Amino acid sequence: MINKNNFLWNAIKLGLLGGTIGIFFSLVGMIEVFSKRDVIENVITLGDFMLLATAAISGFIATRSQTNSKTITTNLVTGTLAGLTTGGLLALFVWVGSQINLRAVFLNASPVLFDLLTYKKGANGAWLLLEYGALAGLIGSLLFGLPEKTRKPLTNTILFLFGMALFSGLFRVVMINQEGGAAKLAKFLFGQTGLTLSGAFIFFIIVAAFTSLWSGQSKKIQGSYARLPKKGQITVRVILIAVLAFIAIALPQISGPFIAQVIVVVCLYAMMGLGLNITLGFAGLLDLGFVAFFAVGAYTVGLLTSYGPFGLEHISFWAAVPIAVLASMLFGAILGLPVLGVRGDYLAIATLGFGEIIRLLAGSDFLAKYFGGPQGIIGIQKPCLGTLEQFVKIDVPRVCDGLEFAGPKEIYYLALASAILIAFIAWRLQSSRLGRAWMAIREDEDVAEALGINLIQTKLLAYVLGAAFAGLGGAIFTVLVGSIFASSMQLNVSINVVAIIIVGGMGSIPGVILGAIALIGLPELLREVSEFRYLLYGITLIIMMLAKPEGLWPSQTILRELKHNEIMPDTESPNIKA
Repeated sequence: MINKNNFLWNAIKLGLLGGTIGIFFSLVGMIEVFSKRDVIENVITLGDFMLLATAAISGFIATRSQTNSKTITTNLVTGTLAGLTTGGLLALFVWVGSQINLRAVFLNASPVLFDLLTYKKGANGAWLLLEYGALAGLIGSLLFGLPEKTRKPLTNTILFLFGMALFSGLFRVVMINQEGGAAKLAKFLFGQTGLTLSGAFIFFIIVAAFTSLWSGQSKKIQGSYARLPKKGQITVRVILIAVLAFIAIALPQISGPFIAQVIVVVCLYAMMGLGLNITLGFAGLLDLGFVAFFAVGAYTVGLLTSYGPFGLEHISFWAAVPIAVLASMLFGAILGLPVLGVRGDYLAIATLGFGEIIRLLAGSDFLAKYFGGPQGIIGIQKPCLGTLEQFVKIDVPRVCDGLEFAGPKEIYYLALASAILIAFIAWRLQSSRLGRAWMAIREDEDVAEALGINLIQTKLLAYVLGAAFAGLGGAIFTVLVGSIFASSMQLNVSINVVAIIIVGGMGSIPGVILGAIALIGLPELLREVSEFRYLLYGITLIIMMLAKPEGLWPSQTILRELKHNEIMPDTESPNIKA
Protein backbone atom coordinates (compact mmCIF):
# COMPACT_ATOMS: atom_id res chain seq x y z
CA MET A 1 0.00 0.00 0.00
CA ILE A 2 1.34 3.45 -0.96
CA ASN A 3 2.09 5.78 1.90
CA LYS A 4 0.55 9.07 0.84
CA ASN A 5 2.86 10.98 3.17
CA ASN A 6 5.88 9.70 1.30
CA PHE A 7 7.68 12.47 -0.58
CA LEU A 8 8.07 10.19 -3.61
CA TRP A 9 4.31 9.74 -3.86
CA ASN A 10 3.86 13.50 -3.59
CA ALA A 11 6.39 14.05 -6.38
CA ILE A 12 4.56 11.54 -8.60
CA LYS A 13 1.22 13.27 -8.03
CA LEU A 14 2.62 16.67 -8.92
CA GLY A 15 4.36 15.17 -11.95
CA LEU A 16 1.09 13.67 -13.14
CA LEU A 17 -0.56 17.06 -12.73
CA GLY A 18 2.22 18.71 -14.75
CA GLY A 19 1.93 16.06 -17.47
CA THR A 20 -1.84 16.57 -17.63
CA ILE A 21 -1.32 20.31 -18.09
CA GLY A 22 1.23 19.62 -20.85
CA ILE A 23 -1.22 17.31 -22.64
CA PHE A 24 -3.95 19.93 -22.29
CA PHE A 25 -1.72 22.59 -23.85
CA SER A 26 -0.99 20.17 -26.67
CA LEU A 27 -4.61 19.23 -27.38
CA VAL A 28 -5.87 22.82 -27.46
CA GLY A 29 -3.19 23.68 -30.04
CA MET A 30 -1.04 25.99 -27.93
CA ILE A 31 2.16 23.95 -28.35
CA GLU A 32 1.79 23.87 -32.13
CA VAL A 33 1.09 27.62 -32.37
CA PHE A 34 3.83 28.63 -29.94
CA SER A 35 6.36 26.40 -31.70
CA LYS A 36 6.26 28.78 -34.66
CA ARG A 37 8.18 31.30 -32.57
CA ASP A 38 11.54 30.79 -30.87
CA VAL A 39 12.84 31.88 -27.51
CA ILE A 40 16.34 31.55 -28.95
CA GLU A 41 16.40 31.15 -32.70
CA ASN A 42 17.31 27.62 -33.84
CA VAL A 43 17.84 26.57 -30.20
CA ILE A 44 14.51 26.39 -28.34
CA THR A 45 10.97 27.28 -29.38
CA LEU A 46 8.28 28.78 -27.19
CA GLY A 47 6.41 25.48 -27.36
CA ASP A 48 9.45 23.59 -26.04
CA PHE A 49 9.89 26.25 -23.37
CA MET A 50 6.29 25.81 -22.19
CA LEU A 51 6.69 22.02 -21.80
CA LEU A 52 10.06 22.31 -20.07
CA ALA A 53 8.71 25.04 -17.80
CA THR A 54 5.78 22.79 -16.86
CA ALA A 55 8.17 20.00 -15.81
CA ALA A 56 10.47 22.46 -14.02
CA ILE A 57 7.58 23.99 -12.08
CA SER A 58 6.40 20.50 -11.11
CA GLY A 59 9.87 19.76 -9.77
CA PHE A 60 10.05 23.09 -7.95
CA ILE A 61 6.65 22.69 -6.25
CA ALA A 62 7.34 19.05 -5.36
CA THR A 63 10.63 20.04 -3.73
CA ARG A 64 9.06 22.92 -1.86
CA SER A 65 6.11 20.89 -0.59
CA GLN A 66 7.99 17.84 0.70
CA THR A 67 8.58 18.05 4.45
CA ASN A 68 10.03 14.63 5.33
CA SER A 69 13.60 15.71 4.70
CA LYS A 70 15.50 18.83 3.81
CA THR A 71 18.68 17.19 2.54
CA ILE A 72 20.04 18.17 -0.84
CA THR A 73 19.84 14.58 -2.11
CA THR A 74 16.17 14.27 -1.19
CA ASN A 75 15.37 17.58 -2.87
CA LEU A 76 17.12 16.56 -6.08
CA VAL A 77 15.42 13.15 -6.15
CA THR A 78 12.01 14.74 -5.52
CA GLY A 79 12.35 17.32 -8.30
CA THR A 80 13.80 14.82 -10.77
CA LEU A 81 11.01 12.31 -10.10
CA ALA A 82 8.32 14.96 -10.56
CA GLY A 83 9.85 16.07 -13.88
CA LEU A 84 10.33 12.47 -14.97
CA THR A 85 6.66 11.73 -14.27
CA THR A 86 5.62 14.80 -16.27
CA GLY A 87 7.75 13.69 -19.22
CA GLY A 88 6.55 10.09 -18.81
CA LEU A 89 2.89 11.09 -19.09
CA LEU A 90 3.66 13.12 -22.22
CA ALA A 91 5.58 10.14 -23.64
CA LEU A 92 2.59 7.90 -22.94
CA PHE A 93 0.40 10.41 -24.75
CA VAL A 94 2.70 10.27 -27.80
CA TRP A 95 2.71 6.46 -27.76
CA VAL A 96 -1.09 6.27 -27.52
CA GLY A 97 -1.34 8.78 -30.36
CA SER A 98 0.87 6.56 -32.53
CA GLN A 99 -1.39 3.55 -31.88
CA ILE A 100 -4.82 5.19 -31.97
CA ASN A 101 -6.21 7.90 -34.24
CA LEU A 102 -6.97 10.56 -31.63
CA ARG A 103 -7.96 13.13 -34.25
CA ALA A 104 -11.43 11.64 -34.32
CA VAL A 105 -11.91 13.23 -30.89
CA PHE A 106 -9.10 15.79 -30.60
CA LEU A 107 -8.53 17.75 -33.79
CA ASN A 108 -5.08 19.01 -32.76
CA ALA A 109 -3.73 15.50 -32.02
CA SER A 110 -2.03 15.38 -35.43
CA PRO A 111 1.27 13.86 -36.57
CA VAL A 112 2.64 17.40 -36.67
CA LEU A 113 2.02 17.75 -32.93
CA PHE A 114 3.71 14.44 -32.12
CA ASP A 115 6.70 15.40 -34.27
CA LEU A 116 6.99 18.66 -32.32
CA LEU A 117 6.84 16.82 -29.00
CA THR A 118 9.52 14.30 -30.00
CA TYR A 119 11.71 16.61 -32.10
CA LYS A 120 10.62 14.96 -35.38
CA LYS A 121 11.46 11.44 -34.20
CA GLY A 122 7.86 10.21 -33.91
CA ALA A 123 6.89 7.53 -31.39
CA ASN A 124 10.50 6.29 -31.30
CA GLY A 125 11.56 9.62 -29.81
CA ALA A 126 9.11 9.48 -26.89
CA TRP A 127 12.00 8.59 -24.57
CA LEU A 128 13.38 12.10 -25.16
CA LEU A 129 10.43 13.44 -23.20
CA LEU A 130 11.53 11.34 -20.22
CA GLU A 131 15.07 12.72 -20.39
CA TYR A 132 14.08 16.35 -20.85
CA GLY A 133 11.34 16.07 -18.22
CA ALA A 134 13.76 14.65 -15.65
CA LEU A 135 16.33 17.34 -16.51
CA ALA A 136 13.74 20.12 -16.20
CA GLY A 137 12.53 18.73 -12.87
CA LEU A 138 16.12 18.62 -11.63
CA ILE A 139 16.56 22.26 -12.64
CA GLY A 140 13.37 23.10 -10.72
CA SER A 141 14.71 21.46 -7.57
CA LEU A 142 18.07 23.20 -7.97
CA LEU A 143 16.23 26.50 -8.37
CA PHE A 144 14.45 25.87 -5.08
CA GLY A 145 17.76 25.21 -3.36
CA LEU A 146 19.20 28.58 -4.36
CA PRO A 147 19.11 31.49 -1.90
CA GLU A 148 16.20 33.83 -2.48
CA LYS A 149 18.58 36.68 -3.40
CA THR A 150 19.82 34.54 -6.28
CA ARG A 151 16.61 32.73 -7.19
CA LYS A 152 14.45 35.83 -7.61
CA PRO A 153 16.75 37.66 -10.08
CA LEU A 154 17.26 34.42 -12.02
CA THR A 155 13.53 33.68 -12.38
CA ASN A 156 12.83 37.31 -13.29
CA THR A 157 15.51 37.14 -15.97
CA ILE A 158 14.07 33.94 -17.45
CA LEU A 159 10.59 35.48 -17.53
CA PHE A 160 12.03 38.60 -19.18
CA LEU A 161 13.66 36.50 -21.89
CA PHE A 162 10.34 34.74 -22.45
CA GLY A 163 8.61 38.10 -22.86
CA MET A 164 11.29 39.44 -25.19
CA ALA A 165 10.94 36.33 -27.32
CA LEU A 166 7.18 36.85 -27.58
CA PHE A 167 7.63 40.44 -28.74
CA SER A 168 10.88 39.99 -30.66
CA GLY A 169 9.20 40.43 -34.05
CA LEU A 170 7.63 43.67 -32.91
CA PHE A 171 10.90 45.07 -31.57
CA ARG A 172 12.72 44.01 -34.72
CA VAL A 173 10.29 45.79 -37.04
CA VAL A 174 10.29 49.00 -34.99
CA MET A 175 14.09 49.16 -34.76
CA ILE A 176 14.70 48.29 -38.41
CA ASN A 177 12.45 51.17 -39.46
CA GLN A 178 14.71 53.63 -37.63
CA GLU A 179 17.74 55.28 -39.17
CA GLY A 180 21.34 54.79 -38.08
CA GLY A 181 22.63 51.83 -36.13
CA ALA A 182 19.23 50.77 -34.78
CA ALA A 183 18.65 48.47 -37.77
CA LYS A 184 22.02 46.74 -37.31
CA LEU A 185 21.39 46.37 -33.59
CA ALA A 186 17.96 44.86 -34.31
CA LYS A 187 19.47 42.20 -36.58
CA PHE A 188 22.13 41.47 -33.96
CA LEU A 189 19.64 41.03 -31.10
CA PHE A 190 16.54 39.68 -32.86
CA GLY A 191 16.16 37.00 -35.49
CA GLN A 192 13.20 36.39 -37.76
CA THR A 193 11.40 34.18 -35.21
CA GLY A 194 12.98 35.05 -31.85
CA LEU A 195 16.06 36.23 -30.04
CA THR A 196 19.45 35.47 -31.52
CA LEU A 197 21.87 33.51 -29.33
CA SER A 198 24.01 36.62 -28.84
CA GLY A 199 20.93 38.73 -28.09
CA ALA A 200 19.68 36.24 -25.49
CA PHE A 201 23.11 36.19 -23.82
CA ILE A 202 23.31 40.00 -23.70
CA PHE A 203 19.78 40.39 -22.33
CA PHE A 204 20.42 37.68 -19.75
CA ILE A 205 23.55 39.39 -18.43
CA ILE A 206 22.01 42.88 -18.36
CA VAL A 207 18.72 41.88 -16.74
CA ALA A 208 20.34 39.52 -14.23
CA ALA A 209 22.81 42.23 -13.18
CA PHE A 210 20.10 44.88 -12.93
CA THR A 211 17.69 42.74 -10.90
CA SER A 212 20.48 41.63 -8.57
CA LEU A 213 21.54 45.23 -7.94
CA TRP A 214 17.96 46.43 -7.56
CA SER A 215 17.05 43.70 -5.07
CA GLY A 216 19.99 44.73 -2.92
CA GLN A 217 19.71 48.50 -3.31
CA SER A 218 15.94 49.10 -3.63
CA LYS A 219 15.41 49.70 0.09
CA LYS A 220 18.38 52.08 0.21
CA ILE A 221 17.05 54.00 -2.78
CA GLN A 222 13.59 54.25 -1.21
CA GLY A 223 15.14 55.36 2.06
CA SER A 224 17.22 58.02 0.30
CA TYR A 225 14.11 59.32 -1.44
CA ALA A 226 12.19 59.41 1.86
CA ARG A 227 14.98 61.42 3.49
CA LEU A 228 14.91 64.08 0.79
CA PRO A 229 13.28 67.38 1.69
CA LYS A 230 9.85 68.05 0.28
CA LYS A 231 11.24 70.23 -2.53
CA GLY A 232 13.66 67.46 -3.50
CA GLN A 233 10.88 64.87 -3.69
CA ILE A 234 8.80 67.20 -5.84
CA THR A 235 11.79 67.74 -8.14
CA VAL A 236 12.25 63.96 -8.57
CA ARG A 237 8.56 63.55 -9.38
CA VAL A 238 8.64 66.38 -11.91
CA ILE A 239 11.66 64.84 -13.63
CA LEU A 240 9.97 61.43 -13.82
CA ILE A 241 6.75 62.98 -15.17
CA ALA A 242 8.75 64.94 -17.77
CA VAL A 243 10.54 61.78 -18.92
CA LEU A 244 7.27 59.85 -19.17
CA ALA A 245 5.65 62.74 -21.06
CA PHE A 246 8.53 62.85 -23.54
CA ILE A 247 8.26 59.09 -24.12
CA ALA A 248 4.48 59.31 -24.53
CA ILE A 249 4.75 62.13 -27.09
CA ALA A 250 7.51 60.49 -29.12
CA LEU A 251 6.25 56.90 -28.95
CA PRO A 252 3.79 56.88 -31.91
CA GLN A 253 6.29 58.65 -34.14
CA ILE A 254 8.90 55.97 -33.41
CA SER A 255 6.79 52.83 -33.18
CA GLY A 256 4.36 53.39 -36.04
CA PRO A 257 0.56 53.20 -36.41
CA PHE A 258 0.11 49.63 -35.14
CA ILE A 259 1.57 50.32 -31.68
CA ALA A 260 -0.33 53.60 -31.57
CA GLN A 261 -3.61 51.82 -32.26
CA VAL A 262 -2.90 49.22 -29.57
CA ILE A 263 -2.26 52.00 -27.05
CA VAL A 264 -5.50 53.72 -28.11
CA VAL A 265 -7.44 50.50 -27.45
CA VAL A 266 -5.71 50.15 -24.07
CA CYS A 267 -6.67 53.74 -23.22
CA LEU A 268 -10.30 53.09 -24.20
CA TYR A 269 -10.50 50.04 -21.96
CA ALA A 270 -8.71 51.94 -19.20
CA MET A 271 -11.38 54.65 -19.42
CA MET A 272 -14.14 52.05 -19.17
CA GLY A 273 -12.24 50.34 -16.37
CA LEU A 274 -11.94 53.60 -14.44
CA GLY A 275 -15.67 54.14 -14.90
CA LEU A 276 -16.58 50.65 -13.70
CA ASN A 277 -14.04 51.07 -10.90
CA ILE A 278 -16.26 53.83 -9.51
CA THR A 279 -19.35 51.62 -9.71
CA LEU A 280 -17.76 48.33 -8.63
CA GLY A 281 -14.42 49.19 -7.03
CA PHE A 282 -15.58 52.18 -4.96
CA ALA A 283 -19.33 51.61 -4.46
CA GLY A 284 -19.40 47.81 -4.72
CA LEU A 285 -22.17 47.75 -7.36
CA LEU A 286 -21.50 44.97 -9.85
CA ASP A 287 -22.47 46.07 -13.37
CA LEU A 288 -22.26 43.43 -16.11
CA GLY A 289 -23.92 45.64 -18.70
CA PHE A 290 -21.36 48.41 -18.62
CA VAL A 291 -20.84 48.21 -22.36
CA ALA A 292 -24.26 49.84 -22.76
CA PHE A 293 -22.87 53.22 -21.70
CA PHE A 294 -19.95 52.75 -24.09
CA ALA A 295 -22.50 52.08 -26.84
CA VAL A 296 -24.55 55.17 -25.96
CA GLY A 297 -21.50 57.41 -26.25
CA ALA A 298 -20.43 55.78 -29.50
CA TYR A 299 -23.85 55.95 -31.16
CA THR A 300 -24.42 59.55 -30.03
CA VAL A 301 -21.20 60.75 -31.66
CA GLY A 302 -21.89 58.61 -34.71
CA LEU A 303 -25.39 60.02 -35.23
CA LEU A 304 -24.28 63.63 -34.69
CA THR A 305 -21.15 63.57 -36.88
CA SER A 306 -21.90 61.03 -39.62
CA TYR A 307 -22.33 62.06 -43.25
CA GLY A 308 -23.92 58.72 -43.99
CA PRO A 309 -27.66 58.08 -44.38
CA PHE A 310 -28.28 58.13 -40.60
CA GLY A 311 -26.39 61.32 -39.75
CA LEU A 312 -28.47 63.98 -37.98
CA GLU A 313 -26.70 67.33 -37.51
CA HIS A 314 -23.19 66.88 -39.01
CA ILE A 315 -21.64 68.74 -36.09
CA SER A 316 -17.95 68.36 -35.24
CA PHE A 317 -16.55 65.76 -32.88
CA TRP A 318 -15.70 68.40 -30.27
CA ALA A 319 -19.31 69.58 -30.09
CA ALA A 320 -20.67 66.03 -30.11
CA VAL A 321 -18.52 64.71 -27.24
CA PRO A 322 -20.19 66.72 -24.44
CA ILE A 323 -23.59 65.62 -25.75
CA ALA A 324 -22.41 61.99 -25.82
CA VAL A 325 -21.15 62.22 -22.24
CA LEU A 326 -24.43 63.78 -21.07
CA ALA A 327 -26.42 61.10 -22.91
CA SER A 328 -24.37 58.39 -21.22
CA MET A 329 -24.92 60.03 -17.84
CA LEU A 330 -28.67 60.09 -18.52
CA PHE A 331 -28.67 56.40 -19.32
CA GLY A 332 -26.63 55.79 -16.18
CA ALA A 333 -29.40 57.43 -14.17
CA ILE A 334 -32.04 55.45 -16.08
CA LEU A 335 -30.24 52.21 -15.18
CA GLY A 336 -29.58 53.27 -11.59
CA LEU A 337 -33.15 54.15 -10.64
CA PRO A 338 -34.78 50.71 -11.14
CA VAL A 339 -31.95 48.79 -9.44
CA LEU A 340 -31.42 50.98 -6.38
CA GLY A 341 -32.88 48.37 -4.06
CA VAL A 342 -31.25 45.38 -5.74
CA ARG A 343 -28.07 43.83 -4.31
CA GLY A 344 -25.56 41.09 -5.00
CA ASP A 345 -26.15 38.58 -7.77
CA TYR A 346 -29.56 40.07 -8.61
CA LEU A 347 -27.91 43.40 -9.39
CA ALA A 348 -25.47 41.68 -11.74
CA ILE A 349 -28.31 39.96 -13.62
CA ALA A 350 -30.35 43.17 -13.87
CA THR A 351 -27.44 45.17 -15.30
CA LEU A 352 -26.58 42.31 -17.65
CA GLY A 353 -30.11 42.49 -19.04
CA PHE A 354 -29.81 46.26 -19.51
CA GLY A 355 -26.65 45.88 -21.54
CA GLU A 356 -28.17 43.21 -23.77
CA ILE A 357 -31.32 45.30 -24.31
CA ILE A 358 -29.27 48.26 -25.55
CA ARG A 359 -27.26 46.06 -27.92
CA LEU A 360 -30.31 44.28 -29.34
CA LEU A 361 -32.26 47.49 -29.82
CA ALA A 362 -29.37 49.19 -31.60
CA GLY A 363 -28.99 46.29 -34.02
CA SER A 364 -32.68 45.51 -34.50
CA ASP A 365 -34.74 46.10 -37.61
CA PHE A 366 -37.34 47.79 -35.42
CA LEU A 367 -35.08 50.83 -34.87
CA ALA A 368 -33.05 50.44 -38.06
CA LYS A 369 -34.37 53.70 -39.51
CA TYR A 370 -32.83 55.55 -36.54
CA PHE A 371 -29.67 53.57 -35.67
CA GLY A 372 -28.90 51.73 -38.89
CA GLY A 373 -29.70 48.26 -37.56
CA PRO A 374 -27.29 45.62 -38.85
CA GLN A 375 -25.90 48.14 -41.37
CA GLY A 376 -24.59 50.36 -38.59
CA ILE A 377 -23.54 53.99 -38.92
CA ILE A 378 -20.75 54.84 -41.34
CA GLY A 379 -19.07 57.97 -42.69
CA ILE A 380 -18.24 59.37 -39.24
CA GLN A 381 -16.21 62.57 -39.45
CA LYS A 382 -12.74 62.61 -37.91
CA PRO A 383 -11.90 65.23 -35.25
CA CYS A 384 -10.52 68.45 -36.75
CA LEU A 385 -8.59 71.30 -35.15
CA GLY A 386 -9.14 73.99 -37.77
CA THR A 387 -11.14 77.18 -37.90
CA LEU A 388 -13.54 78.18 -35.12
CA GLU A 389 -16.46 77.34 -37.39
CA GLN A 390 -15.10 73.83 -38.03
CA PHE A 391 -14.64 73.40 -34.30
CA VAL A 392 -18.44 73.42 -34.04
CA LYS A 393 -19.64 72.12 -37.41
CA ILE A 394 -18.07 70.77 -40.60
CA ASP A 395 -20.30 71.32 -43.62
CA VAL A 396 -18.12 69.57 -46.20
CA PRO A 397 -17.41 65.88 -45.51
CA ARG A 398 -13.79 64.82 -44.98
CA VAL A 399 -12.40 68.37 -45.41
CA CYS A 400 -10.33 69.89 -42.60
CA ASP A 401 -8.47 73.19 -42.83
CA GLY A 402 -6.20 72.42 -39.87
CA LEU A 403 -4.97 69.41 -37.94
CA GLU A 404 -7.12 66.34 -38.57
CA PHE A 405 -7.03 63.32 -36.25
CA ALA A 406 -7.22 60.97 -39.21
CA GLY A 407 -5.38 57.86 -38.05
CA PRO A 408 -4.23 56.00 -34.95
CA LYS A 409 -1.05 58.09 -34.63
CA GLU A 410 -3.12 61.25 -34.21
CA ILE A 411 -6.02 59.76 -32.21
CA TYR A 412 -3.38 58.31 -29.88
CA TYR A 413 -2.84 61.77 -28.34
CA LEU A 414 -6.58 62.33 -27.98
CA ALA A 415 -7.11 58.96 -26.27
CA LEU A 416 -4.08 59.34 -24.01
CA ALA A 417 -5.08 62.85 -22.91
CA SER A 418 -8.65 61.66 -22.21
CA ALA A 419 -7.41 58.69 -20.18
CA ILE A 420 -5.11 60.92 -18.11
CA LEU A 421 -7.97 63.38 -17.49
CA ILE A 422 -10.31 60.61 -16.38
CA ALA A 423 -7.63 59.06 -14.16
CA PHE A 424 -7.09 62.45 -12.50
CA ILE A 425 -10.84 62.92 -11.90
CA ALA A 426 -11.13 59.39 -10.50
CA TRP A 427 -8.16 60.01 -8.20
CA ARG A 428 -9.73 63.21 -6.87
CA LEU A 429 -13.07 61.46 -6.38
CA GLN A 430 -11.46 58.58 -4.50
CA SER A 431 -10.19 60.77 -1.67
CA SER A 432 -13.25 63.05 -1.62
CA ARG A 433 -16.23 62.92 0.71
CA LEU A 434 -18.25 61.27 -2.06
CA GLY A 435 -15.56 58.62 -2.55
CA ARG A 436 -15.60 57.77 1.16
CA ALA A 437 -19.39 57.50 0.99
CA TRP A 438 -19.10 55.04 -1.91
CA MET A 439 -16.66 52.92 0.04
CA ALA A 440 -18.95 52.93 3.06
CA ILE A 441 -21.78 51.63 0.88
CA ARG A 442 -19.46 48.96 -0.52
CA GLU A 443 -18.67 47.70 2.98
CA ASP A 444 -22.20 47.75 4.40
CA GLU A 445 -25.21 49.59 2.98
CA ASP A 446 -27.26 49.42 6.20
CA VAL A 447 -24.48 50.85 8.35
CA ALA A 448 -23.77 53.53 5.73
CA GLU A 449 -27.42 54.58 5.74
CA ALA A 450 -27.46 54.63 9.55
CA LEU A 451 -24.47 56.99 9.44
CA GLY A 452 -26.47 59.46 7.36
CA ILE A 453 -25.38 58.61 3.80
CA ASN A 454 -28.11 59.13 1.22
CA LEU A 455 -28.08 55.76 -0.56
CA ILE A 456 -30.23 56.84 -3.50
CA GLN A 457 -28.20 59.93 -4.33
CA THR A 458 -24.81 58.28 -3.74
CA LYS A 459 -25.57 55.18 -5.81
CA LEU A 460 -27.00 57.25 -8.66
CA LEU A 461 -23.86 59.39 -8.71
CA ALA A 462 -21.77 56.22 -9.00
CA TYR A 463 -23.77 55.00 -11.99
CA VAL A 464 -23.86 58.45 -13.62
CA LEU A 465 -20.15 59.23 -13.29
CA GLY A 466 -19.10 55.72 -14.29
CA ALA A 467 -21.34 55.96 -17.36
CA ALA A 468 -19.79 59.33 -18.29
CA PHE A 469 -16.29 57.80 -18.40
CA ALA A 470 -17.51 54.91 -20.56
CA GLY A 471 -19.40 57.29 -22.86
CA LEU A 472 -16.23 59.30 -23.52
CA GLY A 473 -14.42 56.06 -24.38
CA GLY A 474 -17.19 55.14 -26.81
CA ALA A 475 -16.97 58.56 -28.48
CA ILE A 476 -13.25 58.14 -29.16
CA PHE A 477 -13.75 54.55 -30.34
CA THR A 478 -16.24 55.78 -32.93
CA VAL A 479 -13.83 58.21 -34.59
CA LEU A 480 -10.99 55.68 -34.39
CA VAL A 481 -12.94 53.09 -36.39
CA GLY A 482 -14.93 55.55 -38.51
CA SER A 483 -18.11 53.51 -38.11
CA ILE A 484 -20.20 51.90 -35.39
CA PHE A 485 -22.09 48.60 -35.39
CA ALA A 486 -24.15 46.87 -32.71
CA SER A 487 -21.90 43.81 -33.09
CA SER A 488 -19.06 45.81 -31.53
CA MET A 489 -20.99 46.04 -28.23
CA GLN A 490 -20.91 42.39 -27.18
CA LEU A 491 -21.12 41.10 -23.63
CA ASN A 492 -17.45 40.14 -23.71
CA VAL A 493 -16.55 43.85 -23.61
CA SER A 494 -18.18 44.15 -20.18
CA ILE A 495 -16.53 40.90 -19.07
CA ASN A 496 -13.15 42.25 -20.18
CA VAL A 497 -13.64 45.42 -18.16
CA VAL A 498 -14.58 43.45 -15.03
CA ALA A 499 -11.51 41.23 -15.56
CA ILE A 500 -9.31 44.33 -15.86
CA ILE A 501 -10.46 45.55 -12.45
CA ILE A 502 -10.03 42.14 -10.81
CA VAL A 503 -6.54 41.57 -12.21
CA GLY A 504 -5.38 45.16 -11.69
CA GLY A 505 -6.79 45.59 -8.20
CA MET A 506 -10.30 46.42 -7.03
CA GLY A 507 -10.61 50.12 -6.23
CA SER A 508 -7.09 50.92 -7.44
CA ILE A 509 -6.66 53.51 -10.19
CA PRO A 510 -3.07 52.47 -11.13
CA GLY A 511 -4.27 48.86 -10.94
CA VAL A 512 -6.96 49.49 -13.55
CA ILE A 513 -4.40 50.96 -15.93
CA LEU A 514 -2.00 48.08 -15.32
CA GLY A 515 -4.83 45.57 -15.80
CA ALA A 516 -5.78 47.16 -19.12
CA ILE A 517 -2.18 46.88 -20.31
CA ALA A 518 -1.93 43.24 -19.20
CA LEU A 519 -5.29 41.96 -20.47
CA ILE A 520 -5.88 44.18 -23.50
CA GLY A 521 -2.51 45.49 -24.70
CA LEU A 522 -0.54 42.25 -24.54
CA PRO A 523 -3.13 40.12 -26.43
CA GLU A 524 -3.41 42.87 -29.07
CA LEU A 525 0.35 42.77 -29.58
CA LEU A 526 0.25 38.96 -29.75
CA ARG A 527 -2.31 38.58 -32.51
CA GLU A 528 -0.78 35.26 -33.57
CA VAL A 529 -1.93 33.65 -30.30
CA SER A 530 -5.11 35.71 -29.87
CA GLU A 531 -7.25 32.58 -30.32
CA PHE A 532 -6.16 31.56 -26.82
CA ARG A 533 -7.11 34.91 -25.28
CA TYR A 534 -9.94 33.58 -23.14
CA LEU A 535 -7.95 30.54 -22.10
CA LEU A 536 -5.14 32.85 -20.95
CA TYR A 537 -7.74 35.06 -19.25
CA GLY A 538 -9.00 32.09 -17.27
CA ILE A 539 -5.51 30.93 -16.31
CA THR A 540 -4.53 34.47 -15.32
CA LEU A 541 -7.61 34.94 -13.16
CA ILE A 542 -7.08 31.60 -11.39
CA ILE A 543 -3.42 32.40 -10.71
CA MET A 544 -4.31 35.90 -9.51
CA MET A 545 -6.98 34.62 -7.12
CA LEU A 546 -4.58 32.05 -5.67
CA ALA A 547 -1.28 33.93 -5.62
CA LYS A 548 -2.25 37.63 -5.50
CA PRO A 549 -5.97 38.04 -4.76
CA GLU A 550 -5.56 41.76 -4.08
CA GLY A 551 -4.48 42.40 -7.72
CA LEU A 552 -1.34 43.53 -9.48
CA TRP A 553 -1.46 47.01 -7.91
CA PRO A 554 -4.01 46.91 -5.07
CA SER A 555 -5.46 49.85 -3.24
CA GLN A 556 -4.32 50.27 0.34
CA THR A 557 -7.86 49.72 1.64
CA ILE A 558 -8.27 46.36 -0.11
CA LEU A 559 -4.74 45.37 0.85
CA ARG A 560 -5.46 46.04 4.53
CA GLU A 561 -8.64 43.98 4.34
CA LEU A 562 -6.99 40.97 2.72
CA LYS A 563 -3.78 41.16 4.75
CA HIS A 564 -5.51 41.99 8.04
CA ASN A 565 -3.93 39.14 9.99
CA GLU A 566 -0.45 40.07 8.75
CA ILE A 567 -0.73 43.81 9.30
CA MET A 568 -2.65 43.95 12.61
CA PRO A 569 -0.61 43.06 15.70
CA ASP A 570 -1.66 40.33 18.10
CA THR A 571 -3.59 42.35 20.69
CA GLU A 572 -3.67 39.37 23.04
CA SER A 573 0.11 39.26 23.28
CA PRO A 574 1.32 40.05 26.80
CA ASN A 575 4.17 42.11 25.32
CA ILE A 576 1.76 44.73 23.97
CA LYS A 577 0.77 47.28 26.53
CA ALA A 578 -2.71 48.68 26.64
